[in-house]
Amino acid sequence: MTNRCRLVLIAPPPELAANDEAHLEAALAAGDVASLIIPDYGQDEVSFQARAERLTPIAQAHGVAVMIAGAPRIAARVKADGIHFDGPLEELAEIIEKYQDRMMIGAGGVKTRDDALQRGEMQPDYLFFGRFGYDNKPEPHPRNLTLGGWWSEMVQIPCIVMGGNVVASAEPVAQSGCDFIALGAAVFSDEIDAVAAVKEANVILEKTFQNAQGA
Repeated sequence: MTNRCRLVLIAPPPELAANDEAHLEAALAAGDVASLIIPDYGQDEVSFQARAERLTPIAQAHGVAVMIAGAPRIAARVKADGIHFDGPLEELAEIIEKYQDRMMIGAGGVKTRDDALQRGEMQPDYLFFGRFGYDNKPEPHPRNLTLGGWWSEMVQIPCIVMGGNVVASAEPVAQSGCDFIALGAAVFSDEIDAVAAVKEANVILEKTFQNAQGA
């Protein structure tokens, strides 16, 4: 393990009480966070853009890159750092051609090694293994963990693996050699202390990195 795995946060669905500026501000101030991904969760474009406009500057003020997982034009409108796209290959190619000279482009929608390799050929800035809102078990999905570990050994393009709904799920992701662990429900569920969760995640990631260095 040459690099320390870093934390990526997934903004919570808009119906949760945790989806407010105070929760996000507290989480981002609690420790190292590489990026914030804001999914649209099926919101209409106007509502999603308004939400992205609220959350994006908060994250950027902490030096955290913001990726918009929705209509690519919204990322440009809210001055986000990038676009997260998990749709068809043809559309991914169009987005990369149109936007990559001024924004990061992340690619999701990966279910198999072939999916990963096809997207990797297009040179996105990262691959994402997992699905937003499906972190409903304590552990990362085994398929995502396996794909992320395989990808990290094979390819230089960074990858993000979706964790489970507890912070401890960061450990197996970090041990697999993946560049980033994404946490959503483990940090932003209404009953969870977001500050404590981010701090705990970074302790786990640092300890796993140090253990690997000493191995």
